[in-house]
Amino acid sequence: MEPPVVTNIFPCAQCGGELHPDEGQIFLTCPFCSSTVYLDKSQVVFHWYLAPTLDEGKARASLARWMAGSQTVKDLDQKARIESSAFEYFPLWYFKHRQTDGKEVIILQPAAAISVSELRRLNLPAGDLRKADPSLEGQMHSPSVPLQAALGWVQEQNIPPGEITERALVHIPIYTFKYSYQGKTYTALAEAATGAVFANIFPAKAEAPYQIIGGLAGGVFLCLATFPVIGALTYEEAGFGTGFLICSGIGIVAAPVLFALAAWVAAKI
Repeated sequence: MEPPVVTNIFPCAQCGGELHPDEGQIFLTCPFCSSTVYLDKSQVVFHWYLAPTLDEGKARASLARWMAGSQTVKDLDQKARIESSAFEYFPLWYFKHRQTDGKEVIILQPAAAISVSELRRLNLPAGDLRKADPSLEGQMHSPSVPLQAALGWVQEQNIPPGEITERALVHIPIYTFKYSYQGKTYTALAEAATGAVFANIFPAKAEAPYQIIGGLAGGVFLCLATFPVIGALTYEEAGFGTGFLICSGIGIVAAPVLFALAAWVAAKI
């Protein structure tokens, strides 16, 4: 009688040593080289994490600075109310892509469902990554997006699999903040290593008033620019000079008015 085939043996991504994970075990430490790896079905990849440098208080301060920035409505940092906050290490698939010019680019894809997809724009230098600490597994969000699915998303960016020189699972520290503004609830993520804030949907500044002011200013000065042309067509050189003086005089008066109007709009929105 032939012995049963052992199927729970996998090679370490670093040294090739045999790994024998227990049933359901996905995070492992190689007993030969001490590498930390993640087991994705039949594939073993490196497992890293990004160490946090911000506590919740500093993360809230980063969120407040983002709320007071140029993207959000005026005084959002004062008018919004934080309803809840939660900390976890969120998983991202990490791909290193070598371009034709030899430059290496990092591509990130969420390894679990998340409402704030902007997180993939995180700047994640390889030098900041550390071997995953087994003591943090209780705070780590388990991956739910298979590696092959993430690779499919990367290939949709016209990047062949052969140009990917490194792949890994990275857990990054994030604070998830729920805040309310004018009866609506929004979500923002504060990355706890750099303080970067990410949000897909938020109370943004209205663009229409700025577009109207810009269009008005452009229309006024475009009309003024026609004065010298009309004067030159009518009275030649003398008409051009007269038209230029009229254009300059009205422009000097109109510029402060338009500037004051733009400043008033900026203060109100």
